Amino acid sequence: MIEVRDLVKRYDDLVAVNGIDLDVSAGEVYSILGPNGAGKTTSVEIMEGLRKKTSGEVRILGHDIEKGQREIRKRIGVLPQSFNAFDYLTVKENIEYFGGLFDKRIATEELIGAVQLQDKRDAWFTNLSGGLKQRVGVAIAMVNDPDLIFLDEPTTGLDPKARREVWEIIRKLKSQNKTVILTTHYMEEAEVLSDHVAIMNEGRFIALGTPRQIIDKHGSGSTCVVKGANAAAADAVRSAGMMYEASNGDLLVRMENKGSLPKLIGLLSASEVTYDEVLIKGSTLEDVFLKLTGKKLAEAEQ
Repeated sequence: MIEVRDLVKRYDDLVAVNGIDLDVSAGEVYSILGPNGAGKTTSVEIMEGLRKKTSGEVRILGHDIEKGQREIRKRIGVLPQSFNAFDYLTVKENIEYFGGLFDKRIATEELIGAVQLQDKRDAWFTNLSGGLKQRVGVAIAMVNDPDLIFLDEPTTGLDPKARREVWEIIRKLKSQNKTVILTTHYMEEAEVLSDHVAIMNEGRFIALGTPRQIIDKHGSGSTCVVKGANAAAADAVRSAGMMYEASNGDLLVRMENKGSLPKLIGLLSASEVTYDEVLIKGSTLEDVFLKLTGKKLAEAEQ
């Protein structure tokens, strides 16, 4: 569906996209994950035909991005980062307007049902919540029954409930065998929704693969969190040669292998050891980003 080779985008002395490669297969959700300013939106806007590349090769649906624009636009849908519609048209009227721009289109009522807006069909767009507006945006991106849909930061600024409602719509798109390109700076969102992820920082992809592959390759493994551990617990772990660190009264003990957990539980069973509870924490994409860049995602955005 998408083939990108050595893509570069420069603005004078600024290199916004610095030699990325990307392959996206049909029917998958592929997330480009990274902080604001990493180059995510610039990259997808080149793939959408909204920006011109400086160099490199981009093929969308088998067509060269510069020579095949007419055919590409018939078969893609786009929800831009700063989506807006006509404030004083209803949900139904907005969808019908954008549908009228295409020869091939999905029926308005079908789209309204797909994004679960039946009870808001006749509401003005301006009166909708942020989450409902994003649902309208997804419906508009689907009006031409596209094979490939770009969703650029579709949940930014939404509350947790609205964010998860958008997640369900993305899952529904995948169930319909649509290919979805999702840009996001929410690690959990990429981990939950994606078949493949490209982590982007300062214009480059620093890790690519399935979320599990990336975590297995770059993560730090599992950690056992011993909450409220006393000094005797720390002494026992240290004496056993287990790797750990102390944090706010908790012990974070590295699980090196399958034998680490029963070994730790045995140490914590000593009469002089006290603690509140024990939790197992696996590595996440956030941990991977921290390991590869030396910064948490929020710090990179600043």
